Amino acid sequence: NVVRGGSHKGNASAVELIAMGLCDALASDYHYPSPRRAALMLERSGLLDLAGAWRLVSEGPAQVLGLQDRGQLEAGKRADIVVLEKQTQRVAATLSGGCVSYLSGDVAARFLA
Repeated sequence: NVVRGGSHKGNASAVELIAMGLCDALASDYHYPSPRRAALMLERSGLLDLAGAWRLVSEGPAQVLGLQDRGQLEAGKRADIVVLEKQTQRVAATLSGGCVSYLSGDVAARFLA
């Protein structure tokens, strides 16, 4: 909804709900890149800073689902991490449960050097 610019079924606009402070979480059940893109779009639009936008796609869904072991970087939690390239904002690395699951580009080169 955020990435598309609105609901394709005529439902409420997520951007409007976020602007009104009525959105606790953003998730996608069919397009895995959408949460990252939504967070970046919210930051670019000036509606939220990156930390606030990222909370909607990380901490928010974890809280909604009652998953207390994830959603924040804290000691004792899962340590699921997404590293973005600064210039392109593409995913450069992911860690799942504290283990590297994906590396690419300059980040991969630094790990392998």
